[in-house]
Amino acid sequence: MTAPTPSIADSLRAAWAAIEQSNLAAAEAACRGALALDAVHIDALSTLGLVLHSAQKFDAAEETYGTLTRLEPDQPTHWMNLATARRGAGNPDSALTAYARAATLGEASANFYFNLGLTHIDRKDYESGRAVLAKAAELEPRDAEIHYYYALCCYERVRTEEALAALLNWELFSGLTQEIVADLGLLLMKLGEPERAEPAMRQAVAADPANVRTQMTLIQLLERTNRVDEATRMLQSLEANPRARSLGAELVNVQAQLAQRNGRHEQAIQLFDTLLAQNKEPQLAHLLQFPQAKSQDTLGRYAQAFDTLNAAHESQALLLRMTAPLASARGAPAMTITRFGVDPADVASWDESGAPGIEESPVFIVAFPRSGTTLLELTLDAHPALKSMDEQPFVQNALDDIVALGVGYPEKLATLTPAQLQTTRSRYWERAKRKVALQPQQRLVDKNPLNILRLPVIRRLFPNSPVILAVRHPCDVLLSCYMQHFRTPDFALLCRDLATLAVGYRNTFDFWYQQHALLRPYSMQLRYETFVDDFQNQIRDVVEFLRLPWSDAVLQPHSNAQSRGFISTPSYSQVVEPVNKKAVGRWHRYESHFEAILPTIRPYLERWHYEGLGSSNSR
Repeated sequence: MTAPTPSIADSLRAAWAAIEQSNLAAAEAACRGALALDAVHIDALSTLGLVLHSAQKFDAAEETYGTLTRLEPDQPTHWMNLATARRGAGNPDSALTAYARAATLGEASANFYFNLGLTHIDRKDYESGRAVLAKAAELEPRDAEIHYYYALCCYERVRTEEALAALLNWELFSGLTQEIVADLGLLLMKLGEPERAEPAMRQAVAADPANVRTQMTLIQLLERTNRVDEATRMLQSLEANPRARSLGAELVNVQAQLAQRNGRHEQAIQLFDTLLAQNKEPQLAHLLQFPQAKSQDTLGRYAQAFDTLNAAHESQALLLRMTAPLASARGAPAMTITRFGVDPADVASWDESGAPGIEESPVFIVAFPRSGTTLLELTLDAHPALKSMDEQPFVQNALDDIVALGVGYPEKLATLTPAQLQTTRSRYWERAKRKVALQPQQRLVDKNPLNILRLPVIRRLFPNSPVILAVRHPCDVLLSCYMQHFRTPDFALLCRDLATLAVGYRNTFDFWYQQHALLRPYSMQLRYETFVDDFQNQIRDVVEFLRLPWSDAVLQPHSNAQSRGFISTPSYSQVVEPVNKKAVGRWHRYESHFEAILPTIRPYLERWHYEGLGSSNSR
C-alpha cells in the first residue's frame, strides 16, 4: 500500500523536529516537501529561509527571503531576513538596501539595529556601526553581544572612554558565551585594561578547555603583555591540537607574531607571506605588512622592507577611506593648532596665584612620537615618588573644557578665573584617577608626546610643572614613525610618506620653540642618543631636575617594563630589553629616501647638532 503524502502541516512539524535535533538537511527536505504542495506557503518559505541561513547557504536563503518580500512586501521581518541573508552572502551594500526598507516599514527592534550594525562593521564603516549599535544597546542594556560590538566600533574609531564605559560590569551581561568572554577580554586588553582582560580570558579557557579560539585569545594577551615564554608554550600546546586547524589565518597570524618575538624572523616573513597571499581584502593587508617590514629590516633587507612599508601605507589609506572618510578626504592634517600662539600681553597678565606647586603638579613628557618617550616614562615610573600612566588625552580634554567655557584659545587664557582654573584642574585629576592610583606624596608622570602642541594648556593650568622635551635625530624619528601602524586617522595620514611627515615634524617644533620662548616653562631637553649612551648620568640629571632624591630603581627600566605587563605604545616589545643603542642611526640604512626631505628638517639637524646625509653616525 502506498504511504499517504504528508500534509503541509505534517512537513512543517517534521522540519521543526529536525531543527531541534540540529539536522538541517532533514529540515530542508521537509520544508521543500511542504513547498512542493504549495510553492507560496508563507510558513514553509519562512522556515526554509531559517534552515538555509542556519546552514550558511546564504545565496539560497536570499532567494527564499526574496520570494517572501514579493509575496508580502509590507512585512518588515521579511526584508530584515533578506538583508541578513545578503550580509551572510558577502553583499553588505545590498543588505543595507533591504535593511532600509525594513526600517521604512517600522522595524526598530534591538535585533534589527544589531544586525544593521554588524553590516556596517562588515563594510568597515565603524562610525555608522557605532551609531546604530548604540540604539540596540539602549533597547537591550545588558546584552553581551550588542555591547561587545558597540565597544568594538568605539575602539576602531579611537573613542576609548566610550568603549570602556560600554564594557563596565560586563560580567553581569546576559548571553555570555565563552567565545564572547574571550573576545571581551581581548578588546579590554587593546583598550589598555589588562587587569580586567586577563581574568575574562582565563575564565573562558577554564570553562571550556577544548575551545581552541579562547586559547588563542589568551596567547595574544600573553604576547601583548610581554610574557612571550608562556605564550610560546601555550601556542605549542595549541598547535598539537587537531582542532586548531579550524582557526585558519588567525592561528597563522599568532604564529607569525610569536616567531617574530622569538627572533625567528625568516619564519615570520614566510608566515606573513602566506597570509598576504590568502588575503582577499587589500584594505587589511597593512595589518600584516607593518610587522613583516619589521622582520625584513631586522634581517637587513632594507630595500624590501621599505617597499613593504610603502604598500602598507597604501593599504591603510584604503581602509581609512572606508572607516574615516572625512579625515581621508581632507588628506594630511593641517595641524591648525600650530598656526595660533599665545599673545605675549595676555601671558603677562596671567593670574597664577593659587596654582599648585611643583610637588602637586604632574611631570609632563612631550616630544614628536617615536623619540624615546616610553623608555623615559618607564625609567621615571620606577622611582618610588613617581607614577606614570599609559598615554592619555587628558591635556586635550582640559583644552576642550577651556574652550567650552567660551575662552579664546590660546590668545585669551588670561580671562580664565581662579575658579575656572581650579575646576579644569579638578577634572584633569578626576580623569587621571580613573587610570592610575597615586600614593601619598607620589607625583604623576603624564607622558603623551603630542602634548608638545599643547604647551599653552600645560603652562596655564600647571605653571610649576616640570616639562621634559625628548629629542632624537629627526631622520630616526621620521623613519620610526613611517614604520609604525598608527590607528589614529589624522596621525596615520601624517605618516603616509616621509615628505608629509617631515612637514608635520617641522611645524611641530617651530610651534614648540615659539611658544617655549614666550611661556618659559620649567623645562629640560633630553637627547635620546646621549640618554642611552650615558644612561646613569643622564637619568641622574633628570631626577635632579625633578627635585627628587636619588633611587637606584630607575637604573632598571626594562625590569619595570616587564613587571608592568601591558604597555600601550608600539615600543612595548622593545622597552623590556636593557637600555641599548640599537635604535641609534637606523635611518642610515634608508639614507637615499631622506635626500628630498633634508631641506625641511635641516633647521633641527643644525639646532641640535646632528649629522646629515653621508655621515655614519650622529654626535
